[in-house]
Amino acid sequence: MAENYDLLVLGGGPAGLAAGIYGARAKLKTAIIEKGRPGGQAATTGELINYPGFGPGTTGPELTQAMAEHAKAFGVEFIKDTVIGLKLDGNIKIISGKKGEYYAKAVIIALGAEPRLLNVPGEGKLRGKGVSYCATCDADLFEELDVAVVGSGDAAVEEAEYLTRFANSVTMIVIHDEGHVDANPVSAERAFKSEKIKWVWNSTVKTINGDEIVDSITVKNIKTGEESDLAVDGVFIYVGTVPKTDLVRGILELNPQGYILTDDKMRTNIEGVYAAGDVRDKYLRQVVTAVADGSIAAVAAQKYIQERELWEKEVINSPKPVVVVYYNPIDMQGTEKTGMVDQFVKKYPEKFNLVKVDATRNELVKARYNISEEDLPFIHVFIGGEIAATINEISEDCLREILK
Repeated sequence: MAENYDLLVLGGGPAGLAAGIYGARAKLKTAIIEKGRPGGQAATTGELINYPGFGPGTTGPELTQAMAEHAKAFGVEFIKDTVIGLKLDGNIKIISGKKGEYYAKAVIIALGAEPRLLNVPGEGKLRGKGVSYCATCDADLFEELDVAVVGSGDAAVEEAEYLTRFANSVTMIVIHDEGHVDANPVSAERAFKSEKIKWVWNSTVKTINGDEIVDSITVKNIKTGEESDLAVDGVFIYVGTVPKTDLVRGILELNPQGYILTDDKMRTNIEGVYAAGDVRDKYLRQVVTAVADGSIAAVAAQKYIQERELWEKEVINSPKPVVVVYYNPIDMQGTEKTGMVDQFVKKYPEKFNLVKVDATRNELVKARYNISEEDLPFIHVFIGGEIAATINEISEDCLREILK
């Protein structure tokens, strides 16, 4: 039997957890669907030293566990399931999981991203046998051993520093010239000062070698073309991420890299569907921005649900024709014309209902009917839930046309 919710959040990373907190706090029946433990990629990050309020730093598992407990305290339901299908058009969204179907009035996609592969020989064969994408998960397996880290961004440099607590040595394989990394200056400076971290510049990994476990990597200098083998017991790969958008491909609008396109309210191209966190097209992918995305998406979803239900009750399902006047409250002349419409409709209470809409605030109606504030005020006459007439110039004569 399908479960019914106001808000369903797909993904239990920081974006999804924040969305759940804000959704439940707004008294929406909210659930988070996550196939594993809550936390997402953040739960595999050792140190988080740039999350506001945690000056001395915290860990990814600690922070995301606290977020999950916060969400549960507000009444968020956690569903452990794998989503295999989506039907997002229509007022009720249908989410199909391996364990059942779930219905929702609004959906937030917060599926996150996953590590990008090097796609070199040996990577797939030795994954989990020395090839890793998570130092926090696997660092203790390499105690007093030699490892390599591929990449130079924040994740690569910060996880390399974490590895030095366990490994005998950590060799960074960096594609840039000597001294140039993509990480933030604070993390880079600490890594440069570490006695355990070595650097191989202008280089890429050509192959990962070993029979049953990693025993070396073949490194190629991109300037000279020279190749050399580096003996290591493990290799940690941090060369970017790929969004988990296979489920929504062909349904939601994506950018060329596969990230979901949204506006600043996290709205996608489908009404009532939002995206938050690493899965969407954005400038900065950090825990703090994921949390912001999720919060915004949940507030926008709550407003959408409220506006849609009111619109359906007063306009779409009205047994009588409905005169809808759209206006801008700070336009005095427009407000006077709205009053004129009000007086007119009151003369014919048996014929019409009147709905006044502040089109500068009602996002649902504004988007659904492509309303421009420059065109305000104007009128739509709805009959049977459909637009039967449009009146752009409000006057006594035009209003009398409504009677016809």
